Amino acid sequence: MTNLNMEVPPEVREFAEKTVEQARKAFDGYVAAAQKAAAQTEAAAENAAAGVKEVSSKAISYAEANVKAAFDLAENLVKAKDPKEILAIQSEYLKAQIAAVQEQAKVLGDAVKSVMTPDTK
Repeated sequence: MTNLNMEVPPEVREFAEKTVEQARKAFDGYVAAAQKAAAQTEAAAENAAAGVKEVSSKAISYAEANVKAAFDLAENLVKAKDPKEILAIQSEYLKAQIAAVQEQAKVLGDAVKSVMTPDTK
């Protein structure tokens, strides 16, 4: 057996060191980009959750208002003295509910649109 005492040439060692350094920098850049993307995704998810909560809260509020209006209608109809008054009460209720539902739909539509539209900040 021969005793081989081979040294790594300085050029090869320098090349290997630069390669490791470049790989480390590339990896650090990748990790930084991944962390930034994760933070942006988390922020978007938090914003979406807040938006969904707002839409849900508005929908429940509108449902409560509409049910209350229906009970008020029933109470007023029971108190009506004649068919003419019943028709007047019903007509007033329908006009008010159509206006209310149109406004509610507009507000909910805008709220859903804002939740579904990506934030460009």
